[in-house]
Amino acid sequence: MDTAHILQFVDEVLSAKTGKHLNDLQRGIIDGILKRQKYSDIADTYGCTAGHAKDVGYKLLQMLSDVFDEPVDKYNLKSVLERQLNLNINFGDRNNNTHFGHSNTINYINGCSELPNSTPDKSRSETPDFQDSTNQVKIEMVGKLRQLGLKDEQIAEVLGLALEVVKSL
Repeated sequence: MDTAHILQFVDEVLSAKTGKHLNDLQRGIIDGILKRQKYSDIADTYGCTAGHAKDVGYKLLQMLSDVFDEPVDKYNLKSVLERQLNLNINFGDRNNNTHFGHSNTINYINGCSELPNSTPDKSRSETPDFQDSTNQVKIEMVGKLRQLGLKDEQIAEVLGLALEVVKSL
């Protein structure tokens, strides 16, 4: 993961959701956490006290928790950012730049070696618990995708659900 790319991503997401941009200390805190630095080391670099850096870091992580809708702390920041970047919900402009706010394109990374199959594989036996948790995640995503401005038809296609199911939620 390229730190500059990560900082740009976080700044754009924060700006899109809160109207605020990262300041230098916040950028340094993200960079420092990813490098497993202590707040005292980050503070030395930015000419502030360790307590101030820790307070700013705490508020920043809380803000990221709200923006990404999942708990974020200094121990899971890297994995949360990787997950969010891999989801890559891109609201880019028509030139596919990374500026948020204009279109509703959803990209995803397929970690499987095979191409996705649009019809379910009947030979695969999934446990009811796995199916229930998968369906629950999809159901939770419907509301989030609607908030992002996607139409029910787009949501059904992205999540692989029947249109009638999406409309009923």
